[in-house]
Amino acid sequence: MRRFTSIMVAIMLAVGIFGAASAQSGNARLRVVHASPDAPAVDVYANGNKVLSDVPFFTASDYLSVPAGSYLLQVVPAGETDLTKSVISATADLAGGMDYTVAAVNAVASIEPLVLVDNNAAPAAGKAHVRFVHASPDAPAVDIRVKGGPVLFSNVAFKGTGDYTPVDAGTYDLEVTPAGQDTVVKEIPGVKLDAGTVYTAWATDMLANLTPQITVDAKSSGGSTGGDTAGSTPGNLPTTGAGDSLPAVWLAVLAAGILAAGVALRRRTVRS
Repeated sequence: MRRFTSIMVAIMLAVGIFGAASAQSGNARLRVVHASPDAPAVDVYANGNKVLSDVPFFTASDYLSVPAGSYLLQVVPAGETDLTKSVISATADLAGGMDYTVAAVNAVASIEPLVLVDNNAAPAAGKAHVRFVHASPDAPAVDIRVKGGPVLFSNVAFKGTGDYTPVDAGTYDLEVTPAGQDTVVKEIPGVKLDAGTVYTAWATDMLANLTPQITVDAKSSGGSTGGDTAGSTPGNLPTTGAGDSLPAVWLAVLAAGILAAGVALRRRTVRS
């Protein structure tokens, strides 16, 4: 599912263009994150049209500008053609002038969308902004702290977020502990935070394999950035972003002639 989120965002962009006549005024920015740790490879449909096959965990897209309005997508196990067996069927209303992240979270049996309103305002000089999203389904509430220093995010439970926090640009050794405790369950060494950059840190996978990820959400010098998911090495968190397949997906979506649909955020799990 390495290309999952960049393609899902492309789908939504195309949907917005075809539905522009009924869209709200102005544009929103949208990205999608796959964070369901035990989900199999999936296919993605937009308004009944298959636009993506076989996509993995954990991937995040770049932001794309989309006409404000409502967007629908369905996710099924790879190879499944019966859309009544979709594991996610959701619509999202996007307001003009806002940034959003839509994450697929939870174990596959309970997979659901998590919609986040993002704040990518430029940090002050010499600062970075960081927020934290807890996306590990069976992990308890956690604190994130600087090793030997302050707690950055306190008592964040699954599907919770820590507020955007300004920090001095630099390199940090971070630690994950159960909320209110000193026992370190995960060390995150050498996290480099650049001035003028907005990040989201993610706790992903199940507790036994708790894995930190970080997305570079925006840079004050050039907007949102990203690349394919990188391997994690000591002192270097993987960063994620859009893949290389956007033009091909555009062609597929345009050929499909997708129409905008849906008016509310919802989740539906259908019995097989």
